[in-house]
Amino acid sequence: MLEGVNLTVQPGQRVAIVGANGAGKSSLFQLLLGQLAPEQGSVSLPGGCRIAHMAQEFEASSRSARDFVLDGDFELRRMERELADAEARGDDHEAARIHGELDVHEAWSAPRRAETLLRGLGFADSDTDRPVSAFSGGWRIRLNLAQALMRPSDLLLLDEPTNHLDLDACLWLENWLRRYPGTLLFISHDRDFMDRVATHLVHFDQRKLELYTGNYTAFETQRSERLALQQANYERQQARIAEIQRFIDRFKAKATKAKQAQSRVKALERMEKIAPAHVDSPFSFEFPVAEKVSNPLLSIRQGEAGHGHTPILRDINVTLLPGSRIGLLGPNGAGKSTFMDALRGAGTLLSGERTCGEHLAIGYFAQHQLEALDLDASPFLHLQRLAPKASEQSVRNFLGGFDFHGDEALTPIRSFSGGEKARVALAVIAWQRPNLLLLDEPTNHLDLEMRQALTMALQNFDGAIVVVSHDRHLLRNTVDDFWLVCDGTVAEYDGDLEDYERWLAERRKDEEAPPRRELPEPAAQAPANTSATALSADERKARKRREAELRKQLSPFRKQQAALEKDMERLQAGLQDVEHRLAEPEMYQEGQKARLKELLGEQAELKRQLEAAESQWLEVSETVEEMEAALAE
Repeated sequence: MLEGVNLTVQPGQRVAIVGANGAGKSSLFQLLLGQLAPEQGSVSLPGGCRIAHMAQEFEASSRSARDFVLDGDFELRRMERELADAEARGDDHEAARIHGELDVHEAWSAPRRAETLLRGLGFADSDTDRPVSAFSGGWRIRLNLAQALMRPSDLLLLDEPTNHLDLDACLWLENWLRRYPGTLLFISHDRDFMDRVATHLVHFDQRKLELYTGNYTAFETQRSERLALQQANYERQQARIAEIQRFIDRFKAKATKAKQAQSRVKALERMEKIAPAHVDSPFSFEFPVAEKVSNPLLSIRQGEAGHGHTPILRDINVTLLPGSRIGLLGPNGAGKSTFMDALRGAGTLLSGERTCGEHLAIGYFAQHQLEALDLDASPFLHLQRLAPKASEQSVRNFLGGFDFHGDEALTPIRSFSGGEKARVALAVIAWQRPNLLLLDEPTNHLDLEMRQALTMALQNFDGAIVVVSHDRHLLRNTVDDFWLVCDGTVAEYDGDLEDYERWLAERRKDEEAPPRRELPEPAAQAPANTSATALSADERKARKRREAELRKQLSPFRKQQAALEKDMERLQAGLQDVEHRLAEPEMYQEGQKARLKELLGEQAELKRQLEAAESQWLEVSETVEEMEAALAE
């Protein structure tokens, strides 16, 4: 996995570790833990280095959650055992000595610290005395994380700590890790998490380890600069770059087009800086939208949602239109998944009216959906069952976008990793052409490249989206509006992710006292035109509606623009071919007059068609530019 590697991590650094699945990230942790020996070379740690790491296996213990977390402090448990032995022997002197050690170790505050960790990771106060065996797998992983954080350490190793965390717990963990005084090494696929925590980044690349200074964004920039020197690594960019460059060359001198040309220059600069960092991604797919769409797609009126006979959410009044792009926010346990189940008609809607459009087609993703996959079926068979008449090549081509190639597409998924199964589930959803995507934490187990591909696919999806995710990069780049699920209600939220983070921080300080910075009022509860703040909220809602309408109007123009660009590329290629043949000396020899005349005619016709296409493309591009400018205002 690694050859001839040299890496030095300094005390106090917080190092994110990234690389393709199977590159050896977890094996690196095994090396540091002494569970794996290097075939050559050495791995050294400072003398007396205390290591804490997050266990990946689940423990079905009868111990309480609080005691399980306290078990992470080995020294505390050792001293407690020695104290019990000394007291059992009646050795008062030894007991007094151990009491002194416990006092230095601040044992008196250990239960409170354990409860703080549990609360920060989303556990309710009533959960602290529940046995570990009473929690599901995802919550046991949180307990493993809390146990690792409880352990006094000089080196902390965390393997994908944000998997199975919600947004609230991710934000809390970021703050905790930024205050951690030791050296931190963590494997993550969450770019926002890395941006907020990492001071350095180690990249597994071609059996080498490359150390970068800075967070993930800094890594992207630095790696892009390296890759930009290797022409072969970003050839897939060149068609788009050339297209933008042609626009710049044609119109930068025209006063009426100077602004648009300048915007193309900026777009070209961004592309060259960012795109190469992901140009070697094995993933490229889309969510084809259903051919027929209803308007509205789905609505719930006067709804109550919950489990059994216990409502969790009341007065649900929501409507999803084509093009709606909604991110759900809310504290842990507030009912986000319950609301998602109500939207998809899974039985949590206890009362109220759920109305579906005639052509509603839902694509639903949640972690428990992976359990519904047929473990003995291959990715190919999963799709073939949905469309038995589809050609083998079309299915294989589709799966290729999810990086299932060759024999892997025909392999039963039983041996697949969690990330590979998640890719199968997403492929199944995309294959069915939904017009409403309901996504509950879709990025769990997905690596960085697949998350990037998913974000791009959702950006280009023309249907409606409702998503719950702790991945803020995905939320910022795929949703237009937020709904807040909190205190038994679902309502529009006027703030952004930064507002929500500040509100959560205030809420944690004192659950009972009102926060100093008030949560933006839900739309349904805000009195109309009673203050400047209410007016501002109304203006924001109106702007969001205008933006949604503009995006809807913009979509066909973008499609027409793309089609014209393809036509221009085809015509340009044809013209170049004709002109290449016209440049051949043989064409002007005796006996070639008829062929020469024919080629000159083809040249004139291609030029005419190209000029007409460019003129039409320019007209459409002006419309797109104006509408995009309106969206940006």
